[in-house]
Amino acid sequence: MSKQVLGVLCSGRGTDLQSIIDAIGRGEVDATIAVVLTDKPDAYALTRAEKAGIKAVCIDRKQFDGRQPFEEALIAALDEAGVTLVVLAGFMRILTPYFVRHYAGRIMNIHPALLPSFPGAHAHRDVLAYGVKVSGCTVHFVDEGTDSGPIILQAAVPVLDDDTEETLGARVLEQEHIIYPKAIQLYCEGRLKVEGRHVRILSAKQ
Repeated sequence: MSKQVLGVLCSGRGTDLQSIIDAIGRGEVDATIAVVLTDKPDAYALTRAEKAGIKAVCIDRKQFDGRQPFEEALIAALDEAGVTLVVLAGFMRILTPYFVRHYAGRIMNIHPALLPSFPGAHAHRDVLAYGVKVSGCTVHFVDEGTDSGPIILQAAVPVLDDDTEETLGARVLEQEHIIYPKAIQLYCEGRLKVEGRHVRILSAKQ
């Protein structure tokens, strides 16, 4: 089986990207990252990619007249790089059905809450406002909804009485850096089987 070729989409610091780069370096993820794309020219993810010797490209949303031309540029860059799995790592754009259908079943995302609770862009704020005692993170396949695709892996963290968005976010991020590379490796091993809303994790022998 040939290695999976990853294309990673980021909008900010790129800490999840770094966790994947590091996991590949340790031999824990049997894949290569062909390209890192950002929608913001000042995203630190570009610097992380360049330091790792990975092609890094900014496709600035502001330079495009509409969502589809922007997504066409993303698709062109990913396809040119031979990407087989699209990895969203803090990419703060909602992808349209046009993009999702192009890579159907081949897009992963990580969300900083225990889906299906608290979808959207302000998960930590919403968690604290609601008063739940446990939060966490979720790796899922991307479908045409918002944070609604089949769940691959989750990890839980306690919500403390004195938590802020920053302190809760930091603990959740630690778990993101553990489970995202694991989920990608399961995909690389062909061990994820989607059955409706359920993702079965096959044993290594299957």
